[in-house]
Amino acid sequence: MIDIKNFESHLAKLDLAKNSIASYLWTVNYFSAHYGEFTKKNLLAYKGFLVENYKPQTVNIRLQAINRYLDFVGKERSKLKFVKVQQKNFLENVISNADYLYLKNRLKDDGLIDWYFVVWFLTATGARVSELLQIKVEHIKIGYLDIYSKGGKMRRIYIPKNLASEALEWFVGRGVSSGYLFLNRYGERITTRGISQQLKCYASKYGLNPHVVYPHSFRHRFAKNFLEKFNDIALLADLMGHESIETTRIYLRRTASEQQDIVNRVITW
Repeated sequence: MIDIKNFESHLAKLDLAKNSIASYLWTVNYFSAHYGEFTKKNLLAYKGFLVENYKPQTVNIRLQAINRYLDFVGKERSKLKFVKVQQKNFLENVISNADYLYLKNRLKDDGLIDWYFVVWFLTATGARVSELLQIKVEHIKIGYLDIYSKGGKMRRIYIPKNLASEALEWFVGRGVSSGYLFLNRYGERITTRGISQQLKCYASKYGLNPHVVYPHSFRHRFAKNFLEKFNDIALLADLMGHESIETTRIYLRRTASEQQDIVNRVITW
């Protein structure tokens, strides 16, 4: 029998996200229902099933859950090795700098100033969309926002001077001196889903590829532009809040469209 209730209490003490806890509990319950005891034979059979049916990232999420439970019940020696995630040699679905500038300028020209600043803030700060929603007028005034992770680590998101100056002018014009930047029509903070959906609408409106117009695409553009202007990957890793510099190395690679353009120009034989 699995000790699911005590395992849930154990996970809660680790200060994990609710979604992570729910995922871990579901995985352990699934394993118990379909494979029974946590023997090495059953564990390897489950891993084989995952590898045959799911992407490596999903496989590793499930294995992480199983390994957490094995740790909890004192069976560390039975823990499963993660599968290798093959990293692509190019970036996919990243908005080009030209399309970013086009979108930003069209939004401004059409008087969609809130969304003009959404796109600019995402691309000029490298913030995740969840972090964007934490930015207040007060942060613009001092030029940065400090984000604290569950593990107590701190990351500082800097707001460039030119962006801060224009944003403050915007707020003064609206008679706003404090509070969150991006609100919905009810005066509440807009949701991450709301931002994603609206960006897709503007992609369609302005004839842009919807696959490259989504919040994280602008974070990718921040990283690409930063390395082109200032080639310091260690600093970029810090600015983006990456645990390992290896995660940041992907931005040294070309996007798929950049690779295609180079091939078209170079290969003439």
